[in-house]
Amino acid sequence: MKDKKKVNSKHKNFKKPMKKAHSHSGFSKEMKLKDINLNTKGSATIVGEIVRIAQTGGPTIFMISDGTGSLALKGFIKAGERAYPEIEEGDCVKANVSIGEYQGEIEGSIIKISKLDEKEKTDFLMSLKIIQMERAKVIPPEFMVKDKILDKLKDRFIQAATQIRLAIIQDRPIIVRHHNDADGYSSGFALERAILPLIIEQHSSLKAPWEYFLRAPCMAPLYEIDDSIRDTANSLRNVAKFSNKMPLIIIADNGSSPEDYMAIKQGKIHGADFIVIDHHGFDEDVISSEVLTHINPFLVGEDGSHFSAGMLCAEFARFVNPKVENISQIPAMAGFADKIELGNPQVMDQYLRIAESEGYTKELLSDIALVIDYVSAKVRFMEVREYIEVLFGEPRDKQRELVSLLAPYIRNLDSKGLAIGKSNAKHKKIGDVVLQTIEIEETFPGFGFFPKPGRAVSLVHDDYQKEEKVDALVTAGVMNTAITMRATDAANFSVHDLIVYLNKEYPDAFVNGGGHKNAGSISFLPYMKDKVVDGLKDFIKSRR
Repeated sequence: MKDKKKVNSKHKNFKKPMKKAHSHSGFSKEMKLKDINLNTKGSATIVGEIVRIAQTGGPTIFMISDGTGSLALKGFIKAGERAYPEIEEGDCVKANVSIGEYQGEIEGSIIKISKLDEKEKTDFLMSLKIIQMERAKVIPPEFMVKDKILDKLKDRFIQAATQIRLAIIQDRPIIVRHHNDADGYSSGFALERAILPLIIEQHSSLKAPWEYFLRAPCMAPLYEIDDSIRDTANSLRNVAKFSNKMPLIIIADNGSSPEDYMAIKQGKIHGADFIVIDHHGFDEDVISSEVLTHINPFLVGEDGSHFSAGMLCAEFARFVNPKVENISQIPAMAGFADKIELGNPQVMDQYLRIAESEGYTKELLSDIALVIDYVSAKVRFMEVREYIEVLFGEPRDKQRELVSLLAPYIRNLDSKGLAIGKSNAKHKKIGDVVLQTIEIEETFPGFGFFPKPGRAVSLVHDDYQKEEKVDALVTAGVMNTAITMRATDAANFSVHDLIVYLNKEYPDAFVNGGGHKNAGSISFLPYMKDKVVDGLKDFIKSRR
């Protein structure tokens, strides 16, 4: 058997059982783990699979699962010594335990324990699989709003929600990776609100979410190989140290582009599985064949600019957990943050009415999105679970107090950023299109400045369009190795077509990027900057 590394523990005052396993005689009536709680008196007999063993400085902890839930069992010989060495991970056992409480969590102290024989084990594993699949089954709810995009994605919602529920039931860690903006955080928070209660229910532990769930932002508008390696390395460490399983990774508001392919493949090599929930476009779908489920409006012939990822994830969260709370205001907030009202005003009106019934005005939702964008720039890679809960209204009085404090301050920063951007903006007429360029690194202060380049470009773009009454406008924030762009529909622009064009004309620039048709970014080699900017102008000219 593999050696189990020690983990710290303060377990004390536990009964010392006999060292050897016993026969089944003398066991009390069997109970399912879902029926055991802090009110359970005396001893209970449980049958289950040992899914994990950890040796502490005190007892040996055996994590047992019977398909209805999981429970930590402790066995003790003496401090730090492995109890019941004949019991290994993967064994199916029958155990008589004394139910108790430790630091507010339910646990069982082993009185007797023995392995099931081969026939008993086979029968139990068959019943375990049936129980797990039955518990993972999704009862599709009604969508919050009516829209054909949701109807077309419904089967994918069911498939993905089933996989997530099954991962929780099988004690598999879940990692949610999302874009580092208001829509991305809305996506991640909606998923978090659905998943955490199910993990708590599965383990009968308020602490379990810290072990079985992680939500972390991606700085880039894709799931980078850097993110993938970090997730994989941390997960492999937890497999070795705590006997965890490799995770199910959910990528939200990212994940659909060919640029995500390498990172997903890297994680799969080590045993991770993936679900993608996104609304960004792509030239070729290379992701669906690599993930358990791929949810994206473009996959069902619809436009991803009509539904943001936060809107999709809020609807999807109700498939994962029909009792999910505090998400009904999220679709409207995420939609306004991503300007979905321009492409799908009818749906945005429906979501706004739902949010208003919860006491959220359009102005408050916009302010919350503004604060999230600002906070995301400051916390960067940090998870900050409790702080994000406050931003999303847990509790709501503190949310309003925080937003009232920060929103005016951030609007002043936006005003400053807009003035700075306008001061160095250059304009060139290309046919009937105006190309507005801003040299970001020559114009704005360096690291840590807010607004971030993408937001600054949006502010300058919207302001010029409004002030100059320009219909066909492309705004480009130019950096040494990247350009972030915004365009109007009348400009006949496409970020994806631009990438194809530049790679054809300037293959040595190694252009990558992504985003929406009218909003996205590209990266390239620094010495090719001038040629790429010239290529952008030629591309706009070629579209007329």
